[in-house]
Amino acid sequence: MIRTTSPQIELSHLHRVFDQAHAVNDVSFEVYAGEVFGYIGPNGAGKTTSMRILATLDEPTAGDAYIDGFSVVDDPDRVRRRLGFMPDYFGTYQNVNVYEYLDFFARAYGLAGQERLRAIGEVMEFTLLDSLAHKPIDGLSKGMKQRLCLGRTMIHNPSVLILDEPAAGLDPRARIELREMIERLAEAGKAILISSHILTELAEIADRVAIIEQGRLLAVGSVAEISAGVQSRSTARVRVLRDADRLRQWLAARDDIFDLNITGELAVFTHAGGRESEARLLRELIEAGFSVIEFGAQHKSLEDVFLHVTEGRVQ
Repeated sequence: MIRTTSPQIELSHLHRVFDQAHAVNDVSFEVYAGEVFGYIGPNGAGKTTSMRILATLDEPTAGDAYIDGFSVVDDPDRVRRRLGFMPDYFGTYQNVNVYEYLDFFARAYGLAGQERLRAIGEVMEFTLLDSLAHKPIDGLSKGMKQRLCLGRTMIHNPSVLILDEPAAGLDPRARIELREMIERLAEAGKAILISSHILTELAEIADRVAIIEQGRLLAVGSVAEISAGVQSRSTARVRVLRDADRLRQWLAARDDIFDLNITGELAVFTHAGGRESEARLLRELIEAGFSVIEFGAQHKSLEDVFLHVTEGRVQ
């Protein structure tokens, strides 16, 4: 991802209060063109409220948010022309087919004539819905409906996409296809903010993530950056060709090795330190004369980081 100088999405000390509930509490982060930014947190954490504010469907109690430099409070019309919002649920309509549905939203965004026809054709080709143009949308599968909703979201070619739980309820193939579409949109330079409870898949496509709980932002950064702040140990594996007994003694003598377990010529243990210390450990093993044929360390996944950072609290 090539970061531009100005963010496409910016939340600046955003607050949203409902009666006594502080749904969004002083949230600030930025998303840049070509970046997939994951927004994660428990149910009721404030994700959807934040996204609705970005989509100009709600107003902040304090603070502001910006799309391509335009305030959602002061310039909502300019924001809407630059933004595509895909909610976590969208209704179907009776007696409306795929083409008519996209045509309606293209007209709603002011597209006319050949420009509208071209936009509909490009969206249907991108979402692989061109063969279903005349199929009633209430007869589509869940995966096809999600593709259609994504197509509606991008019909006016926005520079920013806000996707709220786009993979919810999809089967594995549909999730993979949706993920590939999101990756292609990011490669085309769009800034994408996406919330999801499927953390393993989000970790594969997100350049950075923000973790929110009870309306407060707990962490922002890449998975590796956040992991570095919450973990000091990793699980490591070393396999050697011979000298298993000497390997046991060598590892046991170190003060950065814990929970050592050796089976045959494979040693599994907990190692204190980050990637640099792992690289030094491998180098020292080789310099000590061990014939290392396997070496690896398992770091915290996005799920591990999420469980460590959050406490499961709801408002």
